[in-house]
Amino acid sequence: MSKKLGLHIGSRRFDVDVEESFAPFLEHQMSKDFNMDGNNDLKILLQAYIRKNQELFLQEKKITEILKKIDN
Repeated sequence: MSKKLGLHIGSRRFDVDVEESFAPFLEHQMSKDFNMDGNNDLKILLQAYIRKNQELFLQEKKITEILKKIDN
């Protein structure tokens, strides 16, 4: 099963189909990064992309630290 989520960026609507189990998580995250009821400019998209990559970087760093502790 899939669910469709939509977002306006640069005055264009983009719809994506995602797994139904993933949809609530993604919708919550998108609502933190974007104006879900209106238009988002490209700067907002870039800021969200950078923010998510920083979160990924920090998660990977923590995972590496935990793996080093486990190996010792």
